Amino acid sequence: MNDKEQNTTPSSPSSESDSQSHPENKSVESQGDEATHQVKHDAHDAHDEAKHEEQHEKQHEKKSEWTHASTPSEPSLIPERSVLESLAREMLNEQKANRRWRNFFRFSVLLVVMFGIWAAFDISGAPKETLTRHTALVELNGEIDGDSSSASASVLLPALNNAFSDEGSAGIILRVNSPGGSPVQAGIVNDEIMRLRALYPKKPLYVVVEDMCASGCYYIAAAADGIYVNQASIVGSIGVLMSSFGFTGLMEKIGVERRLMTAGENKGFLDPFSAQTPKQKEFTQGLLHEIHEQFIAVVKKGRGKRLKETPDMFSGLFWTGSKAISLGLADGLGTVDSVARDVIKAEEIVDYTAHEGLSDRVLKKIGAAAGASAVKAMQSEAIKLR
Repeated sequence: MNDKEQNTTPSSPSSESDSQSHPENKSVESQGDEATHQVKHDAHDAHDEAKHEEQHEKQHEKKSEWTHASTPSEPSLIPERSVLESLAREMLNEQKANRRWRNFFRFSVLLVVMFGIWAAFDISGAPKETLTRHTALVELNGEIDGDSSSASASVLLPALNNAFSDEGSAGIILRVNSPGGSPVQAGIVNDEIMRLRALYPKKPLYVVVEDMCASGCYYIAAAADGIYVNQASIVGSIGVLMSSFGFTGLMEKIGVERRLMTAGENKGFLDPFSAQTPKQKEFTQGLLHEIHEQFIAVVKKGRGKRLKETPDMFSGLFWTGSKAISLGLADGLGTVDSVARDVIKAEEIVDYTAHEGLSDRVLKKIGAAAGASAVKAMQSEAIKLR
């Protein structure tokens, strides 16, 4: 027991003496602990800083992703810009092309309008002042009628007057191609040609027949100094006709009654829906005979001794150009060029014909003229030199 106490007792002072004798070791341990604590603290701070740094980087990456999504990167921007520029150029080119076409169509419309205005007013056959010696040409085409744009007195007379009055004209050629028509219009033209021949005795007028010079057309041609034809031309038909239709029998069959009220016994004369009386027929025949006699007198006066009269000459028959020459209805074979060159002795030809306006040509294209003629034919009857 004592030994133990002795053994233990001295150890205590030894420990204390060790602790007292080694204060430096305690200080070192304390410093170590502090260093360890500091290292842990620094590590914790480093960890927090790294975590904060990681979060910051994530936010930055998200922001970068959003920025890259909204703003294309430089490599992808180049092709998109090229596409946009290409589209812009194509749009500009298309706009320029549209503008050019728009200007072209506007210019075309302006030309058409100007041509229409010119054509509409250029129908009177303005006088042509030609100083050189020439042959004046006037054309007569189609049925002779007061509404015709090429075979009416209102169109032919100004052209003939201009042709005769021109100081440069050595002679006049009237080129004709007509089956005839109104005896009134034909008579007016015939009288005017006779007047102009007397007014300008040194300027002859010759008729040149193309396909046909029949009835009222020959009425006009008889006033010429000479008539030239082609050997196959149709010439003659010196007669008068009046045609209409009667529907009385058909109306009776279908049960239609004509209710025509007049003041005057013959006011409904030649009504196609009323029966014709013998008295009316006799009167009509007398009227036609009178006009026929006028026609014959004009032909005899115009042709004179050249005419070799036959029983059929004034019956309404017609002949070829060759036969017409032998009958004295024509003077020889010839064309516009040959007559100008060999008869008038002036090869240069100047056309004095008054041409129809644009509006008339358009109406003919759409058939308005034909429709108007049909309506006119149904509304009234006219005497024709056919």
